Amino acid sequence: MSSPATAPPAPSHLRRIVAASLIGTTIEWYDFFLYGSAAALVFNKLFFPDSDPLVGTLLSFLTYAVGFAARPLGALVFGHYGDRLGRKKLLVLSLLLMGGATFAIGLLPTHATIGTAAPVLLTLLRLVQGFALGGEWGGAVLLVSEHGDARRRGFWASWPQTGAPAGQLLATGVLSFLTAVLSDAAFGSWGWRVPFLLSGVLVVVGLWIRLSVDESPVFRQALAQAEARKAERAADAEKLPLVAVLRHHWRDVLVAMGARMAENISYYVITAFILVYATTSAGVSKQTALNAVLIGSAVHFAVIPAWGALSDRIGRRPVYLLGAVGIGLWMFPFFSLVDTGGFGSLVLAVTVGLVLHGAMYAPQAAFFSEMFATRMRYSGASIGAQFASVAAGAPAPLIATALLADYDSSTPIALYVIAAVLLTVVAVGVAEETRHRDLSGIEDPADAEQAAQAPAADARAV
Repeated sequence: MSSPATAPPAPSHLRRIVAASLIGTTIEWYDFFLYGSAAALVFNKLFFPDSDPLVGTLLSFLTYAVGFAARPLGALVFGHYGDRLGRKKLLVLSLLLMGGATFAIGLLPTHATIGTAAPVLLTLLRLVQGFALGGEWGGAVLLVSEHGDARRRGFWASWPQTGAPAGQLLATGVLSFLTAVLSDAAFGSWGWRVPFLLSGVLVVVGLWIRLSVDESPVFRQALAQAEARKAERAADAEKLPLVAVLRHHWRDVLVAMGARMAENISYYVITAFILVYATTSAGVSKQTALNAVLIGSAVHFAVIPAWGALSDRIGRRPVYLLGAVGIGLWMFPFFSLVDTGGFGSLVLAVTVGLVLHGAMYAPQAAFFSEMFATRMRYSGASIGAQFASVAAGAPAPLIATALLADYDSSTPIALYVIAAVLLTVVAVGVAEETRHRDLSGIEDPADAEQAAQAPAADARAV
């Protein structure tokens, strides 16, 4: 039976919570992916013009990877304060930081105007983007997970996950439209700035919706219990969420990191690196590659809730493993289809890849949320997810581009993704199934430890 904290909310209320999380994550991913697409298409010329074209692309992807390096720091800071102050406050802050940095990129002078200061400023703004995104994901999925009930948590929690393909869809769609209506000269001169400046409008809309939702009831209950414990035992200092996570949930953190490897690497190979590979090795036009990612992202958006619902029926692990193994088997056909240079083949390659990716990404929100106790859940889920991104998503386009430059073949890139799949299969394979867990009922190991120590302390006092 559901506890009061986790009793199913009214449908209209839950839809508002889901909408607030989805719109916020869509905007944040739009900002983040917009940078990745621009890095593949124009930043090499605008900010690294003195380099060989492929070297310029590598340098451009290096600034892209910097954003991932800042995500663990964002996870630590936002996770700490999110477990102390609540999910909602930190989600508002992350949206402001991400939107502000993206808008500033749209105003940034290029190398032709201010020289080497241009890529330095670009890198700093990318760091802010990564820091904000590192805190966004955990809060957004927890806000939904902690409002719903266990029976349909996989389905509802998968909706914030659709913010990634929705953001990719929006970013790619805007870029595709601009490249279609503008000449290459106009797009390189000023057109590339428009999508970044558009972020300012999107952030205002996102804030208006996000400020209208309530704090998670599960968190409010856990906070009240923590305050009561502190009042009863004033001498006992509450451990920092990060310390508690690493002490009591380190296995779950490692499982989350391993689970992210195939999901993260495959996604950025399919959506970011493909823009380089298709245009340089397969002879596909920039517009054609963007359109293929656009169509694949639309299908990706549609299938994520379906995969989330399936995880409610058969479990998080089976669905996750299906996606991981599927991605591993798809990599060689994926590149073979892209190599044909045909638009239909390219769409098929990207779409099937993203559908299989969705089987990992959809249950991930509920799966990670169900691993951790409430007062360390923001920290635990964020640390597991974002620390993995440094080793997975951050270098993925960079490694894939370097492998292409060294071997002039897609085979090493496919093997690189398959190696990540093996890590994910092991991590998810050793994890426990979590789909029936009541989030308010997950015992806090720190509380259990304090409770065990209390009788001994009382005995000493007597």
